[in-house]
Amino acid sequence: MATATSKTGPKARQPRFKTLKTIVAALAVIAVLWLVWNWNSIKGQARLGAAYGAHITCSCRYIEGRDMASCETDKEKGLEIVRLSDDPENKRIYASVPFLAEAVAERRGANGCIQLNQAEIDAL
Repeated sequence: MATATSKTGPKARQPRFKTLKTIVAALAVIAVLWLVWNWNSIKGQARLGAAYGAHITCSCRYIEGRDMASCETDKEKGLEIVRLSDDPENKRIYASVPFLAEAVAERRGANGCIQLNQAEIDAL
């Protein structure tokens, strides 16, 4: 027969839950510290990937004369996150890595595809 002073089973599991919560919190802190420590490298790689994607796709589209679907197959492994869009009227390719970087390449006559600098992108 149970009395009002008897202990219940769920309280015995509480230390295990606290340990799990502490481990998850520690892993989250480690992940945030890693992200902060490597932020410049991550951002630089995103800029590089966007610039490369824009330039290669511009060359494919406006020098070789292929369509965007065909040019998408030219992406190197690891560039799946780079999003490409086409502006056929101005012969430009816009490339972006969401929330991190953007780049624009434009066909300029005999000069081929030229990467636009930040001032030119801001003026668009």
